[in-house]
Amino acid sequence: MIDPCSIETSPLLSVGGALAKIEADIQPVTATEQVVLKSALGRVLAEDIVSPINIPYDRNSAMDGYAISSRDINTNQPFTLSLAGTSWAGKPYRESLTSGQCVRIFTGAVVPNDADSVIIQEQVHSDGEIVAFPANVQAYRNIREAGEDVEQGNLLCRRQKKLTPTDIGLLAAAGIYDVPVRRKLNIAFFSTGDELISIGQRPEPGKIYDSNRYALAGLLTDPCYNAVDMGAIPDDRALLEDTFKQAAEYNDVIITTGGASVGDADYVKDILASCGKINFWKIAIKPGKPLAFGKIGACYFFGLPGNPVAVVVTFQQIVVPALRQLSGAAESKAMRLLATCTTSLKKAPGRQEFQRGILTQDENGNFFVASTGQQGSHILSSMSQGNCYIILSAECVGVSSGEKVLVEPFGTFL
Repeated sequence: MIDPCSIETSPLLSVGGALAKIEADIQPVTATEQVVLKSALGRVLAEDIVSPINIPYDRNSAMDGYAISSRDINTNQPFTLSLAGTSWAGKPYRESLTSGQCVRIFTGAVVPNDADSVIIQEQVHSDGEIVAFPANVQAYRNIREAGEDVEQGNLLCRRQKKLTPTDIGLLAAAGIYDVPVRRKLNIAFFSTGDELISIGQRPEPGKIYDSNRYALAGLLTDPCYNAVDMGAIPDDRALLEDTFKQAAEYNDVIITTGGASVGDADYVKDILASCGKINFWKIAIKPGKPLAFGKIGACYFFGLPGNPVAVVVTFQQIVVPALRQLSGAAESKAMRLLATCTTSLKKAPGRQEFQRGILTQDENGNFFVASTGQQGSHILSSMSQGNCYIILSAECVGVSSGEKVLVEPFGTFL
């Protein structure tokens, strides 16, 4: 679709089309390394991990109580058993039970071989060596079987999984000390523009603080990345080209902000064409149309727009899926849901828009979303105040209050 608000004479590449081109071009890294489990959080598994043991390792009690054999249960009237000993967590009772005996047992303790039931302590009365049980106790309860969670030899975590804290706990439960993971991605990022100054400098007319690098530094905080901040590069074509070539020599990915539009000092596209190749430039997204993707040698390149909201939007919607694929992680899509829009939204047809919104939920589980207000690509406060994107299709011509809209909460992936 052609954006009526731009000077484009041919249809822009859709967001889906851009993602498809990137997916077809990117080859995941194959090199691996072995890391200790404590350092594996967030890393991408290179191989399937199977359990070397049963989890749980032994039959153990799910409750504090008394371990007995079901053959001693009298379902018609109360009965008593003699106390043979105690099974503690970490210190099991090692003798065999005989008929008429029971063992005091605590949560997590090994259940004696001859016992098949644990009666919770609240149902039992103990008087020294004699333990009294009511008539209505139920057999075969409160015991965790060996391998009930994971049997020895079964899969713990599949390759391509980006390890979560729960995964780390599961691997630790199996006694796994270290795991093979894909190597980290080496990523260089920098801003471009004569107008940029560093935090700490005094602002002057025509100058702005370089907020984009700070946002990118946060967005690139991931255990799978080695991200290097190369600073702010002035609008000097020769200097920019040298920076590109140097960064491409030592990194898997280059991410820049600014200089990707059509101004006289916007050199990114021309430099990419001269020292590498352009896969695409400009896509039907708002904010963020002047986005470039290509390669310099073996290094992938993303030229993001200069406006701060466009940087965040294009990074999350376009760059993140590419980096996941490059890192070898399994495909993951952001969670999206329908919500009732409580404010009217302006939109012209032509580009898919990612407006910023505030998502809420009522006591009945119904979702509602309101605009954060001004939606200019320079209004970074709209990202700070919001907690979701309101996603409007390229064909959409606006939204009235009360209509359902598609919403993507910030930072949610399935």
